[in-house]
Amino acid sequence: MRVNPRNILRHELIGLQAEVVEARNPYLVGIRGIVLDETKNTLVIGEPGGGRKTVLKFQAVFRFILPDGTKVLVDGKYLVGRPEERLKKLYHRW
Repeated sequence: MRVNPRNILRHELIGLQAEVVEARNPYLVGIRGIVLDETKNTLVIGEPGGGRKTVLKFQAVFRFILPDGTKVLVDGKYLVGRPEERLKKLYHRW
């Protein structure tokens, strides 16, 4: 199944272009790059072989650029949890 705005919460985020558009910590706003790694509570954003920044999911709002060029805003509180556990969650009104 291809990633689209309706199934992004149930899809793999590693490899997608991401940008932090809002955050509790103002120093995180503007971080952009490729999602290099994902843990239960963090996303590692950066460039392969370059700098990397770790962002807490629940503190930020992310803009992901899907492979077809579509831009999707996602509140990080919906991303908290291991990727395999997000498949089991029910998301109302998404």
